[in-house]
Amino acid sequence: MYLFHVSAVLYGQNKVSFHTLFKHVVSRLRGHLKKFANHGLTCHSIGNAKIAGMAKDLHLTSNQYSLVLVVFFITYVLWEVPSNMILSRTRPSVFLPIIMFLWGGVTCFMALADSYKHLIILRVIIGALEAGFAPGILLIISSWYKRSEQSKRFAVYIGAAILSGAFGGLLAGAITKGLNGVHGLAGWRWLFIVEGAATSGWAICAYFILPDFPATSHRKFTPREIELAIARLQTENITSRTEGAASLTHLQALKQAVSNWRTWLFTAGYMVIVGSSTLSYFYPTLVAGLGYTAHMAQYMTVPIYAVAFVTTAITGYFSDKVPTYRGLIISCWLAFAMICSICVCVVYNFTARYVLLILMASALVSSESFSFIEFHFKPIN
Repeated sequence: MYLFHVSAVLYGQNKVSFHTLFKHVVSRLRGHLKKFANHGLTCHSIGNAKIAGMAKDLHLTSNQYSLVLVVFFITYVLWEVPSNMILSRTRPSVFLPIIMFLWGGVTCFMALADSYKHLIILRVIIGALEAGFAPGILLIISSWYKRSEQSKRFAVYIGAAILSGAFGGLLAGAITKGLNGVHGLAGWRWLFIVEGAATSGWAICAYFILPDFPATSHRKFTPREIELAIARLQTENITSRTEGAASLTHLQALKQAVSNWRTWLFTAGYMVIVGSSTLSYFYPTLVAGLGYTAHMAQYMTVPIYAVAFVTTAITGYFSDKVPTYRGLIISCWLAFAMICSICVCVVYNFTARYVLLILMASALVSSESFSFIEFHFKPIN
């Protein structure tokens, strides 16, 4: 009843229905987040560059390439908490585009790498810059939407990231072949330049698209819409940041997090899920190992992401329909991924292996995507 009261006060009795007002606010927010979701293609560029000649030109061994991948996650993990601390005290529409612009610029500099040591340094920097992005997007989603609405909205965001992987394969094939040798640069170097520049360019657009927290998004929503958005969240006892409101200090928030045993249990579970999902960096290599040429392997990664996009969208829809069974849904996807990975090891037919790789990747992406919501925003008091 409180929401109907708010809508009546804000827009006048009998002038507009609550349902119409609600759809207006949510549709505007959805529009902002959908536009921002297509944020870049740099996540998978390292894997595409490897089979396009980077490993050969820089004389990378298998261990060195693995090290280049690992160092990214070291700074990514170390900087997640500091990044979130900064985000909670700033405007997401400013902080997120800034780090996005910077990591796009650093990605461009990867085209100048002459050894795996240069790659390590640049990947360390990119890891620190990207650390606050995904948690920041989820923080915005959880600040605007009720828990029963979050899975579908996050599916839109993660779906865009998956599609960027699919289009990234198409672009990688076109760039590494079409620009190879232009201005004396190898195709894999152009791949970093083009995708890094595209990310930085989109970051500038993101400043004008991305909303802030409900009570601080005056540039994109009217005061009436903001009050309604806050009132919606109050029906589920979800608090939203307001201007001038008292908040926990960084030390208090950190103490609350580390003192709860459920936090550590969730962390361990999420590490296992995310660890298996790092296979995405090896998809081009795995596909190339099935007998495809380097350029064809770029294109053959597209179906992997296309199927993952469909499964993620379906999972997001049903996760909101039956939110109490999200954990069961994640467990089923993980079990399916395990079965597929075992089959990949024992099946020697290339076509069968390729199909199993697609199914395994879809299961891993779906489980990782929604475990992020389950582990990060599930009440653990």
